[in-house]
Amino acid sequence: MTPDNPTPDLTPDLTPDPDLHGRVFVVTGATSGLGLATTTALARRGAHVVLAVRNEAKGHHTTAHLKTHLPDARLDVRHLDLADPHSVHAFAQHLRDHGPHPDVLINNAGVMAPPRTLTPDGHELQLAVNHLGHFALTAHLIDLLTHGRDPRIVTVTSANHRRARIDFDDLTGERTYSPMGHYNQSKLANAVFALELHRRLTASHNPVRSLLAHPGYAATHLPHTTATTPTRLLYGHLLRPLAQPPARGAQPQLHAATAPDAQSGELYAPRGIAELRGTPARSTPAPRALDPALGQRLWDVSQDLTGIPFTLPNANTNTA
Repeated sequence: MTPDNPTPDLTPDLTPDPDLHGRVFVVTGATSGLGLATTTALARRGAHVVLAVRNEAKGHHTTAHLKTHLPDARLDVRHLDLADPHSVHAFAQHLRDHGPHPDVLINNAGVMAPPRTLTPDGHELQLAVNHLGHFALTAHLIDLLTHGRDPRIVTVTSANHRRARIDFDDLTGERTYSPMGHYNQSKLANAVFALELHRRLTASHNPVRSLLAHPGYAATHLPHTTATTPTRLLYGHLLRPLAQPPARGAQPQLHAATAPDAQSGELYAPRGIAELRGTPARSTPAPRALDPALGQRLWDVSQDLTGIPFTLPNANTNTA
């Protein structure tokens, strides 16, 4: 599989296989790697999948490939650029106005270890795409999800979140920028956000579950798309023989998104040595990720940086 010629990996799922007919899943970054593997598995189980993609042409190319293997698949392609707040708002508004209304949101898309890059709004690219864009998307969709069928939000982090801290005094990397360091920071932000969201959902008696997953070490094209040369060499070539295929790497997020016993506030990861590979199992996030004070601070900063007040609706609120 290459980024320009995606072919679905039909490796048998290792997670429980519930019938997903009638349920709607939104998957960000759905045209390659973990996103494509997740989309393929969901479609095969009967789900209606909305492919939230930056490149619509690639999205339609992906769905055409999928339908050659899964002719009955229900797939929609919608434009979403997580680095652009207007795109995030437009994506959510289109779902609100035209459907389908989501039951599950899988915050999967990401960029990894590029040279220091700022978005037009002045945010560091990895924090903007990996965390802030998903924070904003979740905020825009939370009222629709509240009324979903077995509603869930699955945020994809990385084992690297355990190596990170969030430098609130230099989020853009203006003083010190490390491609992998800021990637790790964004993945810690994913974990902190998902767990803070879980606490807030629980306190408000909202039925939506907020779960975390990480793929271990999966052979995706993420290191090849934006990463600096050292990262491409290390993760894209030297260590690649140790990686599991994307269909296996996607199993933890599929488990979080579909398994009946997957609980809000839990992290699912490969059960193998160092959580690099293996079937999904419950894991423990880094202590920093579990800190409610850090969760509150990141939530407040994320609201400020996105300009979006993220409030949780009452489950009885009418979203029509």
